[in-house]
Amino acid sequence: MPTDPPPTPTETPIPTESPTPTESPTPSRTPIPASPAVPATTATPADSPPHGMFSSMRIRNFRLFFVGQAVSVAGNWMQNVAVGWLVLETTHSAIALGAVAGARFVPLVVFGPWGGLVADRSDRRKLLLVTQSCCAALSLLLGLLSYVGYAPIAVVVPIVVALGVVNIFDSPARQSIISYLVPREYVANAVALSSISMNTARIIGPGVGGALIATVGITPCFLFNSASFGVVIASVLAMRAAELIPAVREGRAKGQIRAGLRYIRETPVLLGPLVMVTVAGTFAWEFQTTLPLMTTGAFHGNAAVYGTIMSCLGAGSVAGGFFAARRHHHSIRSLAISVAVWGALIIAASLAPNVPIEYALIAFVGSGAITFNSAAKTLLQVESAPQMRGRVMAVWSIGWQGSTVLGAPIVGGIAALLGARAGLAAGGVAALLVGGFYLVSARVPAPETHAVTVDP
Repeated sequence: MPTDPPPTPTETPIPTESPTPTESPTPSRTPIPASPAVPATTATPADSPPHGMFSSMRIRNFRLFFVGQAVSVAGNWMQNVAVGWLVLETTHSAIALGAVAGARFVPLVVFGPWGGLVADRSDRRKLLLVTQSCCAALSLLLGLLSYVGYAPIAVVVPIVVALGVVNIFDSPARQSIISYLVPREYVANAVALSSISMNTARIIGPGVGGALIATVGITPCFLFNSASFGVVIASVLAMRAAELIPAVREGRAKGQIRAGLRYIRETPVLLGPLVMVTVAGTFAWEFQTTLPLMTTGAFHGNAAVYGTIMSCLGAGSVAGGFFAARRHHHSIRSLAISVAVWGALIIAASLAPNVPIEYALIAFVGSGAITFNSAAKTLLQVESAPQMRGRVMAVWSIGWQGSTVLGAPIVGGIAALLGARAGLAAGGVAALLVGGFYLVSARVPAPETHAVTVDP
């Protein structure tokens, strides 16, 4: 399969991905064929992708996506640090911090599958232009309110919820577009490199955000994040439509959300990863709540210490991303091992006796997080039927991000009752248990049946 077809002489800025297919009278009841398994044998030289950790970077559209996401995620993490520190300074409450962190994901939990259906029906690039523009406007509003000195929790929370409404549509579009930027055999590498991009930004974002908060205040974090969305918009506009993988878009009919959920339930290779992602996302992926509490409660640190801890988390995530980019075999069993190891690392970080050791352990925690999450997203994207991919990734978003609605108040409450270390350790225990369950359960499908093999 060609990797980077030559550009056509003329390009329209944002054409549709493909014509909308003719609608079936009852598409919600039409069986969705499973995505064909990739043969475990080595592909022929003509069909195999170029070897190397950065093979998907040869594709121009993916390079644009990669750069845009890196800048945007850096700004987003600067804003996350600013919001978390603002809430903690204003309320001095672990429960309030967890509640605000979870507020953004309430809309995603309630309406997430609908957002995935919209992504399945839409040109994902046009959808991203709309969502990124809305995010830029909301972040600018936060910056202006902070600048004039009027940013009470009662005002910040509705803006955070509004960002959550935008995320209903943005997340499935952003996650599923990778499969239309690169051929199937490149998806695992592209997902891993996207994780590297996002987590390199996670190193830069919290570190710069913490430094800015400590020196000039919170406002610049919001303003930079607003400007960063412009880079994403520019990268989307610069993509070549002729080089996109042809998209299968869903027609309009009743019952399509139920059809998507039924498809997931009846497809073990999708259901298993989504269960693991949901449990880990609910209790373990709550670092916006647990790490500020570890900073102030266990180590009595300041904003600079918090920023450094978050940067160490990001540095480890980058290392995990490089490891994931080299992996060419993913299965439910390997995913279960990955999440169990991640849980053990989180438990170790919760027991760190001092800040330097915490820095080191948190780096390993970040590596484990991305190794697990990249493998889960690869399985979901490669194994899902194209016309269902937006809904599948919407459920991933609910499990990994939206579960914060439930998880953040729970771990915040555990930290308030038992201490910051217990709040962090709870996530590690949950990840360890769900990984162990899928390793020993007789209901786990045979790994060789559901393995995804992609040449690095």
